Amino acid sequence: MTKIARADFLVEIGTEELPPAALRTLGNAFADNLGAALGAARLAHGELEWFATPRRLAVVARELALAQEDREREQKGPPVAIAFDGDGKPLPPAEAFARKCGTTVDRLGRNKTEKGEWLSHRAVEPGASAAGLLPEIVRSALAKLSIPRRMRWGDSEEEFVRPVHWVVLLHGRDVIDGEILGIRTGGVTRGHRFHAPGELKLGTPGKYASVLEKKGFVIADFDTRRDRIRREVDRAASEAGGTALGDDALYDEVTALVEWPVAMTGRFDQGFLVLPKEVISATLTSHQRYFPIEGGDGRLMPLFITIANLESTDPEKVRQGNERVVAPRLADAAFFWETDRQTPLAERQDSLKAVVYQQGLGTLHDRSIRVAALATLVAQQLGAAVAPVARAAVLAKCDLLTGMVGEFPELQGVMGRYYAAASGEDEAVSVAIGEQYLPRFAGDALPQSTAGRILAVADKVDALAGIFVLGKKPSGNRDPFGLRRAALGVVRILVETGLDVDLAETVKAAVVLQPASGDDHGAVRGELYDFIVDRMRRYYLNAGVTQEVFESVRVKRPASLTDFDARLKAVAAFAQLEPAASLAAANKRTANILRQAHYDEHGNGRLDTALLSDAAEKSLYAALQAARQDVAPMLAARAYADALNELAGLREEVDTFFDEVMVMTEDEAVRTNRLALLAELRGLFLDIADVSRLTTTAE
Repeated sequence: MTKIARADFLVEIGTEELPPAALRTLGNAFADNLGAALGAARLAHGELEWFATPRRLAVVARELALAQEDREREQKGPPVAIAFDGDGKPLPPAEAFARKCGTTVDRLGRNKTEKGEWLSHRAVEPGASAAGLLPEIVRSALAKLSIPRRMRWGDSEEEFVRPVHWVVLLHGRDVIDGEILGIRTGGVTRGHRFHAPGELKLGTPGKYASVLEKKGFVIADFDTRRDRIRREVDRAASEAGGTALGDDALYDEVTALVEWPVAMTGRFDQGFLVLPKEVISATLTSHQRYFPIEGGDGRLMPLFITIANLESTDPEKVRQGNERVVAPRLADAAFFWETDRQTPLAERQDSLKAVVYQQGLGTLHDRSIRVAALATLVAQQLGAAVAPVARAAVLAKCDLLTGMVGEFPELQGVMGRYYAAASGEDEAVSVAIGEQYLPRFAGDALPQSTAGRILAVADKVDALAGIFVLGKKPSGNRDPFGLRRAALGVVRILVETGLDVDLAETVKAAVVLQPASGDDHGAVRGELYDFIVDRMRRYYLNAGVTQEVFESVRVKRPASLTDFDARLKAVAAFAQLEPAASLAAANKRTANILRQAHYDEHGNGRLDTALLSDAAEKSLYAALQAARQDVAPMLAARAYADALNELAGLREEVDTFFDEVMVMTEDEAVRTNRLALLAELRGLFLDIADVSRLTTTAE
């Protein structure tokens, strides 16, 4: 087979400023789509590298084949039985097939199968050149980008996330001629809008990033640019004597706003430091995409770091411009801070009656009352103080009506805590209000106070129950209400903080409290419990617990997730014991026997010791009685690992029983008695988990 030459390939789409929040996603998706399209077109290639700046999306495919490989294709023709007459002369079906294949009948092949013999034709299909395929491949990759709203520009019918101004298609040193999004392709890119406004000729795709950086003042690689921004921010903060504050989302967004990052430090009036730290941070980050600076004492300094998109000849003027923008923003925040505190938080509660929470679920006031009732139930289950939890619940949503939260929605809960404290509420109440939304995302901190944990669980379970009652539970990848995140939050709080809450009872109460629940809500309760437990399954699978271990406990449907957690850990440890495989197999065999005999495996009390005649069954019975007595206090104390260790000692008696005793004997009384004995064995393990689901063998 002829070896096909290869060369690097570059596609660059030059645009007006792309949406910063979506830039990383667009760059990644463009590379993924292009790789899939190249694969579908049978164009071999090496590594794909994507680039994204505010004005461009690009992908370099290393070592892309200049053409497809030739491939042999076989066409199936008519059956031989109808293709030739009795003398072997070709009939019309054979001649028609030969003409279709561009050959003669005598050059056709034959294939024999179990169903008969058929005419066939094999031919080598030459591979198409990459140059002819690439424009359509790129168009396909762009068309499949997930863009909620596409734009048109000028008089063109083409649509994209932003207007397109240039397109590069370069394979090796050759420019691929074509049209992408209404633009003729070329081999010329453009650099920084101010530092290098002219065109830049590209020699080969491999030099794309270096040409842009050295001649165009553009750092094309997203992660390289992001790393440079982080280093610049850290350097500037260190020089100022502090530490820069900023999460990954802020760094990503700033990276998506600049092509040539330059950090500079600005200052704001120290008088604004009387504002809560979160307010200043939100003003600087959400509105301006600046980085606040924190001093060694944990307090904010009257400084910020901004990332300019150029090296200015007059940096002082740029700095002053940024400082002028920050001042009125902080002044607005100070106004909200002062104005909001003039109205006690509790006085806003009645106003919640005018704010619809969700169609069919009442107002925010209605929701506050539901959450308070649910939080009270949870507090009573835990033996915790009810008053602060109930008070926090009815005040929890009041800060949604404040000017500050209206301006900074991400501060809901945070401002409620400050305003509750300013209104003279107990510290436990204000702290709980501040913790009600935790955890907000995967890996986020959990509430630290008992009242905050209870309120957070009640708030999330109420939100889940309401949407489930409305029949709007998540489907597929769609989860517009963030219910999976809420359910995982419930799991994390209950498991990681050890809150021994009766989840089944809490879910039942939450569903019953919904105004749209109706009388028949049993199915919804079951669905919601299973939904939360399914998030728990993912949580534990990510932590290394096997699917079979999880399912062995899940079938028990423990009401408490802390109890669920204790059982999981015990079964996981049991699965590593030497007797585990044998006992798991015995449990599986026992379950099958009981099921086939239509015997109720929970039918305790039917065993007649007088009918125990075989030594092996007597030995098993005695071992079961001893084990039951020893295990009972362990189960009461949820010492499930100890209980399973104790039950592991039954292995010898169980193995001997199955080796020597015929369970399904013809004597009905004896048979029933032996089934009862197996039911006792099964029941002892089922008090903890269904270990018959384990397939793990001891190592």
